[in-house]
Formats: sequence, C-alpha cells, structure tokens
Amino acid sequence: MDDRAPACRAVTRRATFALAVAPLAAPALAQAPWPAGPVRYVCIFPPGGSTDLLSRIWCQRMAEITGQQFVVDNRGGSGGNVGTEVIARAAPDGTTIGLASVSSMAIAPTLYRRLAFDVTRDFTWICGLWQLPNLLVARPDLPARDIPELIALCRADPGRYTFASSGAGTTLHIAGEMFKQMAGVNILHVPYRGGGPAYVDLLGGRVDMIFGNFPEAIRMSREGKVRPLAATGAARSPQAPEVPAMAEFLPGYEINSWGGACGPAGIPPAMVARMNELGRQALESPDVKRRYEEGGATTWWTTPEGLADFRRDNEARFAPLIRASGAVVE
Repeated sequence: MDDRAPACRAVTRRATFALAVAPLAAPALAQAPWPAGPVRYVCIFPPGGSTDLLSRIWCQRMAEITGQQFVVDNRGGSGGNVGTEVIARAAPDGTTIGLASVSSMAIAPTLYRRLAFDVTRDFTWICGLWQLPNLLVARPDLPARDIPELIALCRADPGRYTFASSGAGTTLHIAGEMFKQMAGVNILHVPYRGGGPAYVDLLGGRVDMIFGNFPEAIRMSREGKVRPLAATGAARSPQAPEVPAMAEFLPGYEINSWGGACGPAGIPPAMVARMNELGRQALESPDVKRRYEEGGATTWWTTPEGLADFRRDNEARFAPLIRASGAVVE
C-alpha cells in the first residue's frame, strides 16, 4: 500500500477547501474596511473659495454615510502644489485623502520647471467629484456685446485689449489662451494674485475681461457689474442658460475646472474600490447634487481609471497652450 496516499488525500482536501472559500474571500476583500476612523481631506486651496465649498459638501455627505469624521485640512499655496505635496507624502493607509485639481494635476506639470511630486507616480486616483465651467465676462462699457463682436474688436486692434486671471497657469488663464488661439486674436494676459484683485481692476476698467470662476462671475453679471459673454463648458450652464457656450462660436472650445479625490500612492486596491463606491453614493445624494448646482457645478463620478485617463488627457491638451503662452514658473 502506498503510504503517500493519506498525505495526498490531505493535500486534496486542503486544495478543495481553498477553492471552496475563494469565492467568499473575494467579496470580503472588495469590502475592505474603510474608514476605520477619522479621515483627513486635504483641500489644496484656502478656505472660502468654490473648491473649498464643494469639497466640504462632499466630505459632509461622506461623514453621514460612513459615520466617521471627514476633517477638511486647507493647505493652500503655489497654485495648489503645497497641498498636493502633502497628499503625496501621506501614509497610504486611507487616513489621508485630498483634492486632485486640474491646476496641480493637469496644468502644473507643464507650467512649473520643478515640482515636489510626480503626478504619474505619487498618487492613487479614487474618483471624480465635480466639473465647474468658467464664465467670460467683460467690463460693461467694452464695445462688444457678444463673442463675434469681441473677436472683431480684438482683431481690429491687436494687443490693445486685456484679460485678467487669478494667476498664470490657472484655468482662468488657460481659458484665455485657448480663446486667443482658436479665435486668432492677440489679447494681453494680466495675471493677479487671486481672483479678488483681478475683479477690482476689472470693475475699475483697468482690464477688459476675465474668464472668471462661475459663481462669482454670474453673481456680478446679474448685479449688472459685468457683461456675460460666454460659458467655457461644452454646452450652456443650466444655472445660466441665457449665456451662450463659447463652443457655439468656436466649435471644440471647452475648458472646465474640475476636482477629484485622490490619495498617496500605494493605497490597497480593495480599499480604493471601497472609497470609490462610497464616493459614488455621496455624489448621487440629491442634496449634494442640488448644492453643487447652486454653486454652478455638476457632480462628476468616475472610476479610478477614468480619473487617471481624464487627467492625462487634460495635461496633453493644455501643454501646447501653456508653452505657446510662454508662461513658466521656476
């Protein structure tokens, strides 16, 4: 009698048991516990702006869904790069996530000569959160009441007219550079340290127009302080359907501010799947949708892969515009 038989039968039983429990293990892995405690959400811009407000709305809903605290930690500076580095250097254990923004994730890699992080290597992508168009508004006495008139005005006197932004490399700046290229006009970019000073000079007539953040730009438009000319999304904004989209005059024109959730590289895939699913649930909340719409934004859920692809496509699309503008930050 072969004395190896009992051993073989034991191995067979173990193999059979392993195959039997394998289907049970996969769902358990997919439901990796998260969050197990408070979560720090790094908002890479100062308190009070659109991105801070939209971040807090999402975090509040995430806290309600999970029963854990989501603490917003504002780490502004260097166009969002300071806070983005904080996210990259955090432990990949799910206790720190943060805002993946168009400015630091899609614009900064071309605009800055050196960054303290690598967007392709240092992050775990979780999901998209929102998209938010900008709005081109002009001083009320500018002799152009729509985009065709503005293009004709700028072509008739190249270099005379100016557009403000809250800083080089922001979506406000890139929106202007895209307009210049697609409309074939020469207008001068005037960067400011933030949107506040830019609007002061616009209202004072020292600059002619700005591709402003939607909430403030539409408010000033409805107060009669500025003249709205076009939204920068692919279609008209539901919050201002009376304002045409730039794409109606320049087909293919589209640029939005966007935000997503990310974490440091190395977060376990099962935990990322859990984060993504909870993020989707939060964005599907009617209250979150309503509050985003009130701020001019739309909820924007993606898979982790979808966010990574979208970021990469944005970087490739914006890089030629940034290089053509000559903007660079040491």
